[in-house]
Amino acid sequence: MSRPVIGIIGNYHVINGRYPTHAGGTMNSEAISQVSDCIPVILPADPTYVGVGELLDLCDGVLLTGGRPNVHPEEYGEAATEAHGEFDRNRDAVALGLVRACVERGQPIFGICRGFQEMNVAMGGTLWPEIRDLPGRMNHRMPPDGTLEEQFAIRHRVTVSAGGPFARLFGATEVMTNTLHGQGIKEPGMRVVVDGVADDGTAEAAYIEGAPGFTLAVQWHPEWRAAEDEVSRALFRAFGDAARAWAAGARPGRLTQAAG
Repeated sequence: MSRPVIGIIGNYHVINGRYPTHAGGTMNSEAISQVSDCIPVILPADPTYVGVGELLDLCDGVLLTGGRPNVHPEEYGEAATEAHGEFDRNRDAVALGLVRACVERGQPIFGICRGFQEMNVAMGGTLWPEIRDLPGRMNHRMPPDGTLEEQFAIRHRVTVSAGGPFARLFGATEVMTNTLHGQGIKEPGMRVVVDGVADDGTAEAAYIEGAPGFTLAVQWHPEWRAAEDEVSRALFRAFGDAARAWAAGARPGRLTQAAG
């Protein structure tokens, strides 16, 4: 039996200042292949080339990755400012539709960093443009210098709800994670349950209440050396299990968040 296919949302890049690409970090593909035990496929995040329905037919699950451009604030009814940073409207057009379709169908979807924010916006939520500017919040951005090991190092605690899907996966209500983001959830979208927070109150883990399938999302980056980290392994294994069930024809009819 072939492994399930996981579509990894691609990010737009221009290489050498002139060559346009849709690309994905190898650490995402590694986590999907080695920990989820699925086939990673990079999806071009541009509605010129692909439609949401086509992607759903192609994939058994969708991974919404991090990315430097942010969700455009017009998607949640606000005007763009310098603090909102760079944008990728094409990715917005694909990713937000994928979230809503996966939630409705029960098709597995896993959001990471920008993907965490996309899942909130897709459900009608809003975002803070810069977490570190808020009173009492720490700087959640990655260090600007240093090695990848230093930038992706474990830096803060996340506390999740006792008895919730993340606590069931982790076997604990407190875990340690990395942090490499500037924006964050302001108002949760409809049915978006913030199930984990950092010590400063920043939303770090969420799921869609009542969704028939896997709809977990985290603000940190579990794809970094996922096979070596207990928390990351739990997330990617659960995602892989959900994709295998979908590939085998299971169509959940009730909440089945991360049975673990």
